[in-house]
Amino acid sequence: MGNGRMKRKTTDSPHSSTDLSEGKEKLRLKQEVGLISGVSLIAGTMIGSGIFMSPEWVLYRMGSPASSLLIWAACGLLATFGALSYAELGTIIKESGGEYIYILRIFGSFPAFLFAYTSVILVRPAGLAAVCLSFAEYAVAPFYPGCSSPQVVVKCTAAACILLLTIINCLNVRLATSIMNIFTAAKLLALLVIVVGGLVLLANGQTQSFQNAFQNTTAGIGAVGVAFYQALWSYDGWNNLNYVTEELKKPEVTLPRAVMIAIPLVTCLYLLVNVSYLAAMTPSELLSSRAVAVTWGDKVLGSWAWLISLSVALSTFGSSNGTFFSGGRVCYIAAREGHMPDILSMAHVRCLTPSPALLFTSAMSLVMIISGSFTSIVNFFSFIAWLFYGLFRPTVAQDDMSLYADVLLSQVPIIIPIIVLMAAVYLVVAPIIDQPQIEILYIVLFIFSGIILYFPLVHFKRHPRFLQTVTLHLQLLLEVAPTTKDAN
Repeated sequence: MGNGRMKRKTTDSPHSSTDLSEGKEKLRLKQEVGLISGVSLIAGTMIGSGIFMSPEWVLYRMGSPASSLLIWAACGLLATFGALSYAELGTIIKESGGEYIYILRIFGSFPAFLFAYTSVILVRPAGLAAVCLSFAEYAVAPFYPGCSSPQVVVKCTAAACILLLTIINCLNVRLATSIMNIFTAAKLLALLVIVVGGLVLLANGQTQSFQNAFQNTTAGIGAVGVAFYQALWSYDGWNNLNYVTEELKKPEVTLPRAVMIAIPLVTCLYLLVNVSYLAAMTPSELLSSRAVAVTWGDKVLGSWAWLISLSVALSTFGSSNGTFFSGGRVCYIAAREGHMPDILSMAHVRCLTPSPALLFTSAMSLVMIISGSFTSIVNFFSFIAWLFYGLFRPTVAQDDMSLYADVLLSQVPIIIPIIVLMAAVYLVVAPIIDQPQIEILYIVLFIFSGIILYFPLVHFKRHPRFLQTVTLHLQLLLEVAPTTKDAN
């Protein structure tokens, strides 16, 4: 790739542009995401199902209230460090696509293809499926009081949620961001109710959970790693704004400001909410709860406990919308760079949304819902995600060193990406050493199975002839056309 790997293209590639109306107008996604929408996209995606479903699993793995709170704080700090590194990259490489576009510009086409292949087919759909399953659990729970909801009902509700999100995001970007803003405000209000309730309980002397708070703490590296997985699931979304950089208003200003507002806010809320849970319940009560937020509502709000179930359902729906909004962009950008079928790089000619990419992400998420459970999908998602986060290391090819250093060091100290790298290595290696599972081998084999597709389809560009015919028919059916990059 030479010394120009990181340089922004000044001309559009065949995969990224087309002229409409005899060359007078180019089709591109609109810049409609401002600071408020940016904060909502980060915070609204992060605050989803995790804070309502993961606390008991973190406590179970760590064994004591104080150590579980340390895990939540450490995950918030790690998310902040990761987001700062990403924000610095995003202000230099003003292209959508997040990790994919940074890997492409820094390390080249092959590792970027492996990331896109894994992310588009597994990681992003898995994240969306997990959030929609948790939404469905809370949405149908009131209809089955005193017993577990039938899995077929839960999965059908989750599938309906995905289909509704597909319609919303395919229709209009502004509609999708407006929904994010509204639902983010609603979920922040719900968390504040839990926080205030917890502070009242502490003021009334309910501090039994914090006596001998480090007793029974687990020290195993594997258990700590899995506890990180469960807590980091609640922080997933810290990098979401980097996936839509081309749709940001003034990205060099909006991106870092949104990060520094959203992530510290979410971290503080998560810590206070966990304290509130422990004020209302003993550790044993928390561990026996299947829905910790609902149990908290039963104990603290009494007859108004239904508000918590409603709030959790609204929260997870809003998070699903943010996950879907950004996840579809990875598919769209990868296709625009020639790493996915051309049809996925196109946008609707009237709605100006990447509808083919969104439809594909929706289809893969539906497959995940049919075949998986919430806990298995979360662990699976976290392992792959942090495997790729580890690619952001402070040493790259010598010909890219000076430019990469400019990107990372102009504002962010080098120690921050080093800490992110060390955390990523630990989160990938620790569970393998402590409790090796055959599923991890399947994941690694799937990632490297991309080699079989990369060389014939991407490197040598040997495309079956029928694909062009299929693409043309899909263009007519979906009313889409190729797009051009937005020159920031």
